[in-house]
Amino acid sequence: MTDSVQIRRALLSVSDKTGLAQLGTALAERGVELVSTGGTAKALRDAGLTVKDISEITDFPEMMDGRVKTLHPKVHGGLLAVRDNPEHARAMADHDIGAIDLVVVNLYPFEATVAKGADRDTVIENIDIGGPSMVRSAAKNHAYVTIVTDPSDYEGLLVELEATDGFTTLAFRKLMAARAFAQTAAYDSMISQWFAFADQKQRFPEMLAVNGRLVTELRYGENPHQKAALYVPAGPHTKGLAQGEQVQGKELSYNNYNDADAAFELAAEFKGQKPAVVIVKHANPCGVAQADALLEAWEGALACDDVSAFGGIVAVNTTLDGPTAEAICGIFTEVVVAPDADEAAREFFARKKNLRLLLTGDLPDPRRGGLLVKPITGGLLVQDRDNGTISFDDLKVVTTREPTDQELKDCLFAWTVARHVKSNAIVYAKDGVTAGIGAGQMNRRDSSRIAAMKAAEAAEKLGWAKPRTVGSAVASDAFFPFADGLLAAAEAGATAVIQPGGSIRDDEVIKAANDTGLAMIFTGMRHFKH
Repeated sequence: MTDSVQIRRALLSVSDKTGLAQLGTALAERGVELVSTGGTAKALRDAGLTVKDISEITDFPEMMDGRVKTLHPKVHGGLLAVRDNPEHARAMADHDIGAIDLVVVNLYPFEATVAKGADRDTVIENIDIGGPSMVRSAAKNHAYVTIVTDPSDYEGLLVELEATDGFTTLAFRKLMAARAFAQTAAYDSMISQWFAFADQKQRFPEMLAVNGRLVTELRYGENPHQKAALYVPAGPHTKGLAQGEQVQGKELSYNNYNDADAAFELAAEFKGQKPAVVIVKHANPCGVAQADALLEAWEGALACDDVSAFGGIVAVNTTLDGPTAEAICGIFTEVVVAPDADEAAREFFARKKNLRLLLTGDLPDPRRGGLLVKPITGGLLVQDRDNGTISFDDLKVVTTREPTDQELKDCLFAWTVARHVKSNAIVYAKDGVTAGIGAGQMNRRDSSRIAAMKAAEAAEKLGWAKPRTVGSAVASDAFFPFADGLLAAAEAGATAVIQPGGSIRDDEVIKAANDTGLAMIFTGMRHFKH
């Protein structure tokens, strides 16, 4: 193995022609022989460069609609030969195999083909075979061969050649080889995912390929001593927070992304509806409201728990306006997420240099499919996204008293919020505004009491005659195993309850609801969020 290898012959075969002519010209000016295939050779010739066709190397024409062109010993021998191995050198001489020092290959656009909804035959034709074979051969033999798979690396290659007068160093070749193997691994994983999920309709394939492209390293993880980074999946996927434009503010941290995603997902529940504001702290909603105006929704959400809102994350379901931005700037806020923001809003936020403003362009479908992956010791837990829905036909009134129309609206609003609150989750809501939220407790009764306590504190602080829990609806993400949680809600003034039902003590809970005059609805669907 040698440190420096001179680039004398380069094989170029690319689908993405970005920067190709400039690269080819720079190589030719250094006296590098250019060997190429099909459309790549044509593009280089159109740039005025002399190019040798791969068929001149192999003594075979490209055939079968281009499926067979580089899969040949004279190509892979030139890539895989160990140059200082006498037997390899003799084989090259005996079979007239010339060394290839540089391979520039990027693969058929499988990802883009799937994304545009192409038919199955077109998708299959965009599975590259020869390209990954050359990439892997060159990358394996990086002791002697330089592999470049991404146009963004062309400049780095040319800088390397300039610094070494036409050579590449082993350190550079190692780096390019690592990137090349990551590229082919991601490419194959996209293909395997397409076959499993789209073509074969498998929910849980026998081999699950997980991949991602690095977007950026983050300041730190959940704690300063932890490292962290943001990746996006390779292949078709829902666009969202990770693709958002950060307009201003400090670099986002791991916790910022985690909390902002929780807020963004809940805001998406109100996609296409009247203005909604979500305030999240430590990945749990602490205030949610809908109103005719965004500023009114902000005021309602903030009133639910302004203590927790301090240093929190705000997400909205519509374009941020100036008055709402000004109000948000009235408290310390870490991140604001919105589909867009008008000029007045941007001007107000610009005065808060550390506040991060993230614009996503749209909201995702809250009922989209997909898998969630969670690592555990020695394995991965994989499940469907919680995209379960209920309709009016699914609702079952189980008490003597029917809910009023307003109580029913409040029940459904509270239910929507509760599915985004960590279990055990209790949410009180009234007139499209959360009155109190209890999250993450070890029993449901404590969640009921904590949510009611927060509502009482808010009423006292704001000078209200009574808490918003009085006359509210309360949602529970899972059934009440005992009547105590429901009775705590009744004590707080709730008049209607929505819950999945299904406890062995349902009769006891229904009786308690009837005894306290509550209307109660069973949904038949649980929404645990751990």
